[in-house]
Parts: sequence; structure tokens; C-alpha cells
Amino acid sequence: MEYKRAQELLNKYLEGNCSPEEIDLVESWYLKETDRPPALQTEPDYSALGKNIWKDIQQENTKTRKLVPFYKWAAAAAILFILGAGLYYMTNIRTAPVQSVEHFAQNDIAPGGNKAFLTLANGKRIALDDAGNGKIADQTGVSISKTADGKLVYTVSDALKSNQKNSRTANFNTIETPKGGQYQVDLPDGTKVWLNAGSSLRYLAQFAAAKREVELKGEAYFEVAKRTVDGKRLPFIVKTNIQEVEVLGTHFNINSYEDEGNTKTTLLEGSVAVHPVLTNGTIVPGRTIKPGEQSTLNASVLKVATVDTEQVLAWKEGFFMFDDENLQSIMYQVARWYDVEVEFKESGLKTKEFSGTVSRFGNVSQVLKKIELTGSVHFKIEGRRIVVMK
Repeated sequence: MEYKRAQELLNKYLEGNCSPEEIDLVESWYLKETDRPPALQTEPDYSALGKNIWKDIQQENTKTRKLVPFYKWAAAAAILFILGAGLYYMTNIRTAPVQSVEHFAQNDIAPGGNKAFLTLANGKRIALDDAGNGKIADQTGVSISKTADGKLVYTVSDALKSNQKNSRTANFNTIETPKGGQYQVDLPDGTKVWLNAGSSLRYLAQFAAAKREVELKGEAYFEVAKRTVDGKRLPFIVKTNIQEVEVLGTHFNINSYEDEGNTKTTLLEGSVAVHPVLTNGTIVPGRTIKPGEQSTLNASVLKVATVDTEQVLAWKEGFFMFDDENLQSIMYQVARWYDVEVEFKESGLKTKEFSGTVSRFGNVSQVLKKIELTGSVHFKIEGRRIVVMK
């Protein structure tokens, strides 16, 4: 990689203007370079270097008044350091102990992709990744099609639309993504839903005239279509096991994985009301959240805080993104996307916190290697099990 071209690419990376392919290029090159054994004849003062880099970053951020996520600065600073000074150190070779990465190369695991199962009202179950493109089913005036880019689309016939007020047909469908799967579905009302791995959405193939309601397990991002009946906006309700979210027309993300212990609702656009649901089914008046806010519901306690929405939606854009996130939470995400089991050799490792970003479309070794670069944790891949140790 020529130095001038690398500088131009890194500037785009810092500014957030890289294409997904360019991001992969930068990060893959960085991982390749960091796999080389240390070749330092004179040990540099890493502490001083780190302080100077951080000082420059702070000054640049103050000058430009532009919020740039730290992970981008950290990765780019590391690469620039390798480009500028690395050749000197690499040509002055002194063999040093280095951790082998053969356990990654021999047992690497490929990422997930567009995989899901659709269960129709009559009980028929369709593997969407095996189904051909085009129409895959019809349900009383509703056509269900699969597009070439891996999306499920519902189309309501004109005759059914004109008679929608009188229709009472309850054809429930369920779309489920397995571990290692994700999928997008366009619901009959035009609402777009992106499902993360290990999630399911239950909904009517044709919504009733007075109410739109879906049931979610796992994580999904919604872009709710605005609909009106007799001049009034038609509510859209998302139910999980512990809450109801009432929507009028908005963009938001809900994370309701049961193994994570709480449910998080993050609003990007519009307005939603989050209501806790007690174990006896009672709906408790909750809170209305604003764009940029996230509600967290745990044991009927609802809290609201401002969050980085870019981080929350990283999964939808094809990234893992962590900001002082504990390792247990990180490995939950890794386990779902790569369809693996995770074993911690020591429980104390679960609370260690990490920050950074990495593509979801590389092998699992790319994620593990980035975390290992911190020097505080080590991974071993055994079949479809990842062992976490000191």
C-alpha cells in the first residue's frame, strides 16, 4: 500500500466517508500488519506516544467541533504509526515472543447472512434462504414475495384494500431468524422491519382497520409507515414479553433478547411511548422518549438516557460497535451472529470492558483478534465453541 494512497484512504476513514469495501480494506490491512511479530531493536516509549496521539486528537476535535467516534481515531492513529515508523522497527529485527494465531486460522468460522424461516397461518414453514425469488405464497388477497436482495415483501390486493374495514380474517405469520441469520420484511401496511440474529416477529398478514400490532422476540429495527383511518393516525404497537411500544410513525430499534436481562428501545425519529407490562398482563403507564434517547426496562423499572444511536444501529449497517461494553455482552452478540457457544474460563473476564468496531461480514477471527490486541484476554476456537481465558 503506497503511503500517499494510504493517507488519502485513512483521511476518508476518519471522516466517515469510506465505502464498506474501503472500511474492510483498512481494517484487514491493519489486522495483517498487527499479525507480524514485533521487530523492535529499541523499545519505543508507547506511553508517551499514546499521550501525544490522544493530545492531538483532543486538539483536532476541539478545532473542528466534529464528533468523531474514538474507535476511528484509535485505528487510524495505529495504522499511521505503523506506516510512518513501522518500517524502521521492522528492518531492525529482534525476535520476540509472540502469541500464535494458528488457532484462528485452523478453526475459523464464517459470518452469518440472510437466513430466516417464514411460518404461514396454515402452519406451512418456508426456509427463505432456500426459496426462489418471486412469489412464494398467497393468503386471502395478500401476496408474499421474496426479492433478489433477500427481503420479504407483502402486497395487499386492491380488492382487499377497498374492503379492509369489513375484513376480520386473522392470518398470523411469523418470521424467525436463526443464530447466524438476519432478514428484512416489508409488512402489509408498508412498515419496514430489519430482524437481527436469533429473533422473531409475529404479525397479521392483513392488519385490522383499527389497529396494527406485532410481537417481537430478540432485536429489530422498525421504520413504521404512517397510516390514517377517518383522518386519524393508526397506532402501531410492538409487544415484547415485558413491554408495549406505541408508535404513530417513526424509526426506532428494540433489543429484547431474554438472555441479556433487559429490554432497550432506542428512538431515531418521531415519538414512541414505552409502557411496562407486569407478569399478570397489566400495562403500566410509562414514558415517551425523544429522538436520540433510549429506554431501558429491567424488572419493571424504566429508565431513559441519551445514547449514541450510531452504535445502537451498527448491527443493521454491518458492524459490531462497542463503547466501554462488557465482554459478556460482546460475546452474546458474537455467539448469535456466528452461531457459536461461548465459554468463560473465569467469570471475572465477563466484566472487562472494550471499545472498538469491526465488520460483521468477516470471519470470527477478525473480531477476536481485535479484542486480543488489548492484551487482556485470549480466545481459543474449538469447533463451534469459543473459549475465553486470560
